[in-house]
Amino acid sequence: MNVTLGKTGISVNKNGFGALPIQRIPEKEAVHLLQKAYEGGIGLFDTARFYTDSEEKIGKAFKGMRDKIVIASKTMAVNPSGFRKDMETTLRNLQTDYLDIYQFHNPAFCPKPDDGSGLYEAMTEAVKSGSVRHIGITNHRLSVAHEAIKSSLYETLQFPFCYLSGEKELQLVRNCAANDMGFIAMKALSGGLISNSAAACAFISQYENVLPIWGIQREKELDEFLNYAVNPPEMNSEMSRFINRERDELKGEFCRGCGYCMPCPAGIEIHNCARMSLLLRRSPSELQLTPEVQKKMKKIEECIQCNQCREKCPYKLDSPALLQKNYEDYKNVLAGKAHDVKT
Repeated sequence: MNVTLGKTGISVNKNGFGALPIQRIPEKEAVHLLQKAYEGGIGLFDTARFYTDSEEKIGKAFKGMRDKIVIASKTMAVNPSGFRKDMETTLRNLQTDYLDIYQFHNPAFCPKPDDGSGLYEAMTEAVKSGSVRHIGITNHRLSVAHEAIKSSLYETLQFPFCYLSGEKELQLVRNCAANDMGFIAMKALSGGLISNSAAACAFISQYENVLPIWGIQREKELDEFLNYAVNPPEMNSEMSRFINRERDELKGEFCRGCGYCMPCPAGIEIHNCARMSLLLRRSPSELQLTPEVQKKMKKIEECIQCNQCREKCPYKLDSPALLQKNYEDYKNVLAGKAHDVKT
């Protein structure tokens, strides 16, 4: 099954490769994963200047075969000089002279011509020079996403979308379709909170204009999604009941792990620590209880209540309260483990 990204005309397998996780693995493993993904039919690879060496790994994996893949990258630049510097670095890392899609990376506002930032003008210059073929934007804020759609300035929108999404996110999908704008779904596994990839895939398959980019770090994960392309999971009554149970369990406030609250002045790893209790409950692992992780969770005691994380959270979460709740849950789990050892 293929999906076309709106007016870009780009048509690719309805399996995109989210390259954020490959920054965490050695180059040889990353190159193997990327090449196997391509051989398995995946055609679009999404990365960003912010993802450390992710771009370089893609460049090495696909050297000499640029015309066979679609590459999307992103910039968090706040001015034209930063934009040009990011783009030059990205092109060099990817060993290419153009980007199929270049996206503004989660800006706090929707860049437009004559808005004073100069960002959109820098992007259009890149299009005119041939360095960029299509203009996109990524975001976690509904207001910015809606503004981008209404502006008709963008060809793709990248936004979190999965079976935990609500009516507001669904409206974005519909609006993109109505405006012939490509919709790229990030966080299709909700940053690791969704462990049933078949259900995630079945849900997104219902939306013809949505391209999910799966964050892939392990070969086992890649194999799952390549298999779904051949044997697509069915959105039947059983799958629907499972998803409804998941929604009931995760309703309310929870951290998506996007990381836009960082850095923390007190050195707390907010985007991981504020979701630890959910991870322990949904995908428990001894790795979550190592001395290193315990040290990170204990850092919560040093919170200075500056509320910077709360102000920066695109989901308007009370991050300090979530941190404290997760810390208490974590301490209870540790106490229970200690009791198990003694008995």
